[in-house]
Amino acid sequence: MAQLTVRLPGAASPTTRRRAKPLTPSRLIIHFLMLLCGLSFLAPLMLVVISSFASQRSITDKGYTFIPEEFSTEAYRYILSDPSRLVQAYGVSIFVTVVGTVLSILVMSMLGYALSRADFVLRKPLSFYVLFTMLFSGGLVPSYILMTRYLHLSNNIWALILPALVSPWSVLLLRTFFAALPRDVIDAARVDGAGEWRTFFQVVVPLSGPALATIGMFTMLMYWNDWWLGLLYIDAADLTPVQLWLYRILSNVDAIASNPQIGQMTNLPVQSLRMAVAVLAIGPIVIAFVWAQRYFVRGITVGGIRG
Repeated sequence: MAQLTVRLPGAASPTTRRRAKPLTPSRLIIHFLMLLCGLSFLAPLMLVVISSFASQRSITDKGYTFIPEEFSTEAYRYILSDPSRLVQAYGVSIFVTVVGTVLSILVMSMLGYALSRADFVLRKPLSFYVLFTMLFSGGLVPSYILMTRYLHLSNNIWALILPALVSPWSVLLLRTFFAALPRDVIDAARVDGAGEWRTFFQVVVPLSGPALATIGMFTMLMYWNDWWLGLLYIDAADLTPVQLWLYRILSNVDAIASNPQIGQMTNLPVQSLRMAVAVLAIGPIVIAFVWAQRYFVRGITVGGIRG
């Protein structure tokens, strides 16, 4: 049976190839400027990575340079003296980041969609409540008492997830985005017999790719870089996130370096240690962002509404 091929009017033929635009002098200048801009963004990151492999004497004599006089892995050997602790800390941070990001997007998107509905009875009170919590908070002591004495989440993995689960600014941003979606699409889903849950997950969510991808990226970075919640609620070594673990290492190194007698006896590479800590802290999230960038761009392009 012959295969039927349907082509929309005005669509390009599959055999048609996109012609490359000629490289005019103006386009060459734009490409050169964009290349310089990209290199300027990558230069600080490259300097941090290179400096983490520089020796203490090289940094002390010449400062931070792209080509150090002497390379050394002493900083990484000091940090990785107990690799099992690093792997365990990475596991905690990955779990918190993945679970926290998924739950946060789910809760904030449902709340934002409810606030965007004009027919929702509690729309105004809940909007005021979200806005009020963005401007004012109870403070550190009430939140600490709530987490430890009432919720009993001290030394619990959920203590690293629940306090940052909802961001009022992100909820208001999602509410604005959901309110701008065409009501005809949602009304058509209702006419077809779709309920609220099906309308949200099968109609609203696919159309909200750009907003959800943006909020998800910021939420993921927030969970990965957080060390404050671990410092407040986590004492167990097996629940320590990688940011808090590296922070404690850096604090110990700074305390040793501040004592001249102990610093001369240990001869720690303090400057390269700081750079190595930065590399280990941002390295995985940079790799994850480069891997997920294509999905982020695809969500922006596919999630758009065609006229």
